[in-house]
Amino acid sequence: MTLTDGVLLLFTLALLVWAIYDEWILDKRCGQTLLAVPLLRRSRVDCLIFVGLIAILIYQNVTQQGAPLTLWLLCALALVVIYLFWIRIPKIRFKPQGFFLSGVWVKYNRIKAMNLSEDGVLVMELEHRRLLVHVRNIDDLESIYHLLLKTQ
Repeated sequence: MTLTDGVLLLFTLALLVWAIYDEWILDKRCGQTLLAVPLLRRSRVDCLIFVGLIAILIYQNVTQQGAPLTLWLLCALALVVIYLFWIRIPKIRFKPQGFFLSGVWVKYNRIKAMNLSEDGVLVMELEHRRLLVHVRNIDDLESIYHLLLKTQ
């Protein structure tokens, strides 16, 4: 195994572990999930560029008759990236003591202010940063509001 194959294997496994953690383990952490709201996807253009670059590497590996292991690792990396950025639906998961947003745990007592923008983005002001929650369905904002009132 070359250094390139090792790096490809490391990144593929890291992304796969993140996908498993985000899909199955976050639901079980920090108590029962009270509400899971699907969010809008971030820019798919970045993912398209990344998959395009991987496709170029796959093409070069095939035309230059590179190592089969490298080809398999590149294909596995492309599949994991496609799953993470195109198939998987990002969610915000509300728990009894806080919520998970993009894998980050935020306790309710850290929220200093909440506002709703004109285009339906929920803005949560924390101590030192601002969280923007882009919900997929605008009606989910009401569910979030009622849940936050109930838990506060």
